[in-house]
Amino acid sequence: MIAARGAAAMTSSDPSADCPAALAGALMAAFADRTGLTAPEPDAEPDAPGGSFGRPAPPLRRYLWTDAFAVCNLLALERRTGDPSHRRGALRLVDQVHETLARHRPDDERTGWISGLSEQEGRRRPTAGGLRIGKELPERAPGEPYDPDREWDRDGQYYHYLTKWMHALAQVASATGETRYHRWAAELAAVAQRRFTVDGRMAWKMSLDLTRPLVPSMGQHDPLEGCVTALVLTATAPAVRGSDGEPEPDLAPTTAALAVLCERGRWATEDPLGIGGLLTDAWRLAQILPAEAGPAPSEAELTEALLAQVLADSARSLHAFTSRPGLDLPADRRLGFRELGLALGLAAAGRLAAWSREAPRGRRWRERIEPLEPWVALGARITEFWLQPANRRAPTWTGHRNINEVMLATALVPEGFLDLPR
Repeated sequence: MIAARGAAAMTSSDPSADCPAALAGALMAAFADRTGLTAPEPDAEPDAPGGSFGRPAPPLRRYLWTDAFAVCNLLALERRTGDPSHRRGALRLVDQVHETLARHRPDDERTGWISGLSEQEGRRRPTAGGLRIGKELPERAPGEPYDPDREWDRDGQYYHYLTKWMHALAQVASATGETRYHRWAAELAAVAQRRFTVDGRMAWKMSLDLTRPLVPSMGQHDPLEGCVTALVLTATAPAVRGSDGEPEPDLAPTTAALAVLCERGRWATEDPLGIGGLLTDAWRLAQILPAEAGPAPSEAELTEALLAQVLADSARSLHAFTSRPGLDLPADRRLGFRELGLALGLAAAGRLAAWSREAPRGRRWRERIEPLEPWVALGARITEFWLQPANRRAPTWTGHRNINEVMLATALVPEGFLDLPR
């Protein structure tokens, strides 16, 4: 029913008149059908969101970044609608990602889990060797010349994709109470930090087996993303720990190593997706600020220091970005998913503003957060632009349909990605 209403809503010329959950549900149902998430299994019930049984299944298409946001969207839709099929879709997507992207490619002479674990142990620890990006072409072979254009289409592992998957797993753990998801996120955080750190820097892209850098330069926000994610995983672990008795990795060494890489970090950027990431990181940090110094005061101090720097750099970034004419360009000269990442970040900024006005812990951050408020409404403007059917016919939209539509759904139901367990 949600998908049917949403499908009709997506053809409307007045997106403000439609329910955000219905629109997001339509987008996620179409994504699920296109990428094989709703393909029937031998003993499956026809209850996956938007699923259509009885017709040939599309080929399975898993891509780590898009799937991480999709998991969070499905959890948000369950919260909005009460329909448990969305949660089942999220769990099925997690399983598909691990069965696909934690294993070697079908066109690779290597087989099995990329971690090198046995079949049984790999199923118990699917993130122990990281996860493939899901690109169309195989990774560059050892000794093969580097081609910067072709590298974009080659497989491998991206650190900033892994951090998104860690976050998605932690959100699943919160929604279900099943500690294995949180443990998988923590194990991924630990192994990724170790294996991506090469000569005191984080490589931007690593080989599938995490033995060699494919692109050795460091992403501007990678250490920050990793450090914030490790802090969040540590802070949220008590809420989900203890149901299966399996030990969870101690992330203190991981956090400490990433904190060193963040010491001289300056994260201001004019990239809208990067700005959105800064703002969502700020909101995640704000949600884990302790009321007072606890047993790990160094982590509390790190959280506060990072939040102060991220807020300052977010304001600088918004000033720089909005001084350019990017949002006045036609759709065929804009990239929807990058702008919608900013819209998601501005939803986080709205939450930060409310927190700084209403929460006792937030009030002392009021002066730092207030400069962000003039831009909060820009997020709705971006989302409404991409809800217009004419704009979604631009080649810049249709050429990246999966990631664009999933990010649009995230902007419509942001709580699945933004809000941590309380």
